[in-house]
Amino acid sequence: MELQSNADIAVENKRRVCLFWEDLTVVASNGSNSAEKELLKGLSGYAEPNRIMALIGPSGSGKSTLLAALAGILPSNVRMSGNVVLNGSTRRMTGCKDVCYVTQEDYFLGTLTVKETLTYAARLRLPSDTTRNEIEKVVTNVLAEMGLEDSAETRLGNWHLRGISTGEKRRLSIGIEILTQPHVMFLDEPTSGLDSAASFYVISSLSNIAHDGRIVICSIHQPSGEIFNLFDDLVLLAAGEAVYFGQANMAVKFFADAGFPCPIRRNPPEHFLRCVSPEFDSVTALIKSKIENAASSSLNSLMNMTTEEIKSELVMNYKNSIHSANARRKIREMKKNEEPLVEKIYDTSWQKQLWTLTNRSFLNMTRDFGYYWLRIVFYIIISVSAGCLLFNIGTSNEAIISRGKCDGFIFGLMIFLCLGGVPFYHEELKVFKRERFGKHYGEAIFVLSHFLSSLPFVLAISLSSGTILYHMVNFHSGFSHYCYFCMNIFCFISVTEGCTLLVAALLPELLVAIGTATGVIVFMMVPSNVFRSLADLPKFFWRYPMSYLSYITWSIQGQFKNDLIGLEFEPKVAGETKIKGEHILHAMFGISTDYSKWWDLGVVVCFLICYRVLYYLALKHKERASSLLQIKRTFLHIFLRRPSLKDKYTSSKRHHLHPLALQEGLNSPMS
Repeated sequence: MELQSNADIAVENKRRVCLFWEDLTVVASNGSNSAEKELLKGLSGYAEPNRIMALIGPSGSGKSTLLAALAGILPSNVRMSGNVVLNGSTRRMTGCKDVCYVTQEDYFLGTLTVKETLTYAARLRLPSDTTRNEIEKVVTNVLAEMGLEDSAETRLGNWHLRGISTGEKRRLSIGIEILTQPHVMFLDEPTSGLDSAASFYVISSLSNIAHDGRIVICSIHQPSGEIFNLFDDLVLLAAGEAVYFGQANMAVKFFADAGFPCPIRRNPPEHFLRCVSPEFDSVTALIKSKIENAASSSLNSLMNMTTEEIKSELVMNYKNSIHSANARRKIREMKKNEEPLVEKIYDTSWQKQLWTLTNRSFLNMTRDFGYYWLRIVFYIIISVSAGCLLFNIGTSNEAIISRGKCDGFIFGLMIFLCLGGVPFYHEELKVFKRERFGKHYGEAIFVLSHFLSSLPFVLAISLSSGTILYHMVNFHSGFSHYCYFCMNIFCFISVTEGCTLLVAALLPELLVAIGTATGVIVFMMVPSNVFRSLADLPKFFWRYPMSYLSYITWSIQGQFKNDLIGLEFEPKVAGETKIKGEHILHAMFGISTDYSKWWDLGVVVCFLICYRVLYYLALKHKERASSLLQIKRTFLHIFLRRPSLKDKYTSSKRHHLHPLALQEGLNSPMS
């Protein structure tokens, strides 16, 4: 059986998986050859199974960059040199089933339960021939491993549902990744935003995962003492350089031997960061300004040292230490291990992915009252209101203008109620980005599944609103006219949703997306016969080409033909010939009858397809463009940030310990 064979492979690989990196240098560029910045500077190290490693350092030290470099997810315009080797193979780890990367953000569909979220993730990632019982067993094991059994049937929570805690969501994110039993796990700030108890529970769970034969590496900003004791290995970074690499419980001794011992009552990670973080230079200045009578000159010398000098001293001490020598020796030993890992086969068919995503999305839309149900209620209310306002519009001479206004009014209402879906699209896009990052499925599957899952709701809106309006307003009678009216509304709403989805994909800020989508739709309405007839539009731009590029124009134009062709209206002066609907289309609205209304509907369908294709392209290529923009911002921040406060203070190279060095607050240059 496929799942069982993969489990056997995982057990076999656990015994011999090893990872090392050698002379790892990462350089960021803003696009010009003259300006570059080294983010990582010749780092070397290794990781072994059954051990959990912490990457610690001040902000901007290179923790996330190192994690991204090891996981193979650096932006395309960031250059990396050196080797990252997993069991003798230097293959790119992106998309590798043996490696997973857990981001800081926990994005889920809040209407699903914990167990449902894991089950859908398993269906998306495990082999297509995995049975329901096998998936149930895998999910149950993960729930137990992550301590989520008690909340298995609890919904995750959204705007109207109270759900699980932030710590449980973080453990759920980790649980989703271990469904495929990866050998190496990278986690970016897994305790970010958590309280001390939740943080301890998360790291404790990761420690258990590591001790089950996996490699676990996570960046963490400033762990508590209890959490720090859970780590087996430590990498301390400062300005892209290794200050320390080795066993976590030996770091305190390393700092003491270097002349910077940790006080008895101070948390070791806090002490490490105080020694290398430039931000503490200002703390040193404040303390110095308040000390009027220093206990000894050696204290003044210690206080006068900047963090840059301390960092340089620690880096030099590490390079000449036994810890660095042990790391180089271990890397040489790992190079001899040329036996690659046995590749796990977790290929899920696109048909199963499409069915699973469609089913999950439909369930979410059904449970979330605000997604479609609330809009359906408003569509019905407004349709009844518009029907009462335009009840039995008739075929009098005055009804000619009234019918034109009626069509514009109805389609305008349909448009703006569609904007209510933008917040929900944003939430689904966040989930999609997280799952795409984990290689759960591709963009095309997501776009198609969303369209299929929304079809029943859009159809319900079209039939309910169309039926109410058609019969209350008393449009052109006949079943074919009724069918066309409902089909036109269906295609019109689908295109509008495609347009808003495209805007939501391009603009990550919710309020900006709503405002932009509103502006785009109003812009499309200008040449659509709502405000002025096509014949009266300025020829430049608005008539050609905008009236042809606006799907609203084609939709309203088709409805005019559907309603007016075949009707006769009373003349303005009694006794004259009745006015034919075809004449009204030509004379008043500037609409040609050379082609039928079905052609207009076909063009709207083409717009529906085009907007979904553009949505797919936006999802596929926007991430790359965003990464380029982000690295430029990072690069500019690095070069333009304020100068270090170290220039304001006198430097000293003496490292004599003060007699009170073992007391809290007097052990280091910063305190």
